[in-house]
Amino acid sequence: MTSTATRRRRSGKARRQGSQRRGHRQSFKELVGLWSDLFARHNLLTFAGAIAFQALFALIALVLLVVAILGEIGRQDVWTRHVGPQIEPKMLPAVYTGIDQTFEKIFHTSSAGLIAFAAFVTIWEISGAVRACMGALSRVYDRDDERPWWVRQPISLVLALALTAALVGAVLLATVGASLVHGSWGLPFAIGRWLLAIVLIGLAFGGLVRFAPAERRTKKWASAGAALVVAGWLVQTVLFGLYLEHLANYRSAAGSLLGFYFLTTYLYVGAIVLLVGIELDELLRKDVQNDEERGILELVRDVF
Repeated sequence: MTSTATRRRRSGKARRQGSQRRGHRQSFKELVGLWSDLFARHNLLTFAGAIAFQALFALIALVLLVVAILGEIGRQDVWTRHVGPQIEPKMLPAVYTGIDQTFEKIFHTSSAGLIAFAAFVTIWEISGAVRACMGALSRVYDRDDERPWWVRQPISLVLALALTAALVGAVLLATVGASLVHGSWGLPFAIGRWLLAIVLIGLAFGGLVRFAPAERRTKKWASAGAALVVAGWLVQTVLFGLYLEHLANYRSAAGSLLGFYFLTTYLYVGAIVLLVGIELDELLRKDVQNDEERGILELVRDVF
């Protein structure tokens, strides 16, 4: 009797475990199908490519702007003592000499005019990325963006100005701020400046998520979307930084080509992270507002 009851219990437990595994697989398939449908229906990869293309040109202008600001505030040592010595061993001597001489020329001729020109180009290029985001957000939110260009253009420029200020501020905190405080206060200051850099970027992209769409989002969901995006970017940036520090080598044609490939991939993946974060934010919002359908949270819970 005892042996028969034990076998029944084991058999029942095995059936339940098998049913749970089949349920997990089914939920996983549904989750993959959901995201595959969203990527195809909203053309996320196409929009990510357009955003990354604009971001590449904006990055060049942003570097010029940061270098000009460093020259204006007398912090050439950020390049000569910190950044330059890190990348010099990874480049051909002639290539590094050309870059170093270019930066030295900017340092010695840095002026308000150069900073204004670099800032204008940076804002203009980032505004193009913002307008690409506007189109993507309209698809994600299933809304037609019927705003005329004379409305979209000023909005994109204002958002680009906020993004430029946030990015420049974050870069200066990461570079200039590293040498401002030493000793026992060095670690707390380092934590504080990195947190401030994250907050700056989060606020700027919170503004993008809220004001770029044709239908303005509430502060709650704009903040949630920005937090998801910034968290994804932090992970991506750490991985890219490890590549630059330990694997990057530009002393050969293949190494230079590979470096450019990883840079463009970094921007492309960053654009995908942006759109996926916004898409996920929209799915979570729909989950909260609709209790009848099986939403993203239930699918994730069933998978794990």
